[in-house]
Amino acid sequence: MDPILVFSVLGGLVLVLLLVGAPMKPIRWIGQVFIRIIVGALLLFLVNVFGASFDLHIPINFITSSISGILGLPGLAALVIIKMMIVS
Repeated sequence: MDPILVFSVLGGLVLVLLLVGAPMKPIRWIGQVFIRIIVGALLLFLVNVFGASFDLHIPINFITSSISGILGLPGLAALVIIKMMIVS
């Protein structure tokens, strides 16, 4: 594809969004979910750092980050219990 065409289409989309206005509530909700997933990944990292002395390692991927981020500390505790009781 021609770069001029790509930039023209993207510029047109930006102009349409500026004139019409983007629906802010869904965009804000999606942003909050992604921030929670990132916080969940950081929580898992901290658990893995401090859990290394107890031979506890929970893999950091999208599913586990989503569980610990969206559910918070109860989700993180559930992942630790699942790892200790069921998987190991």
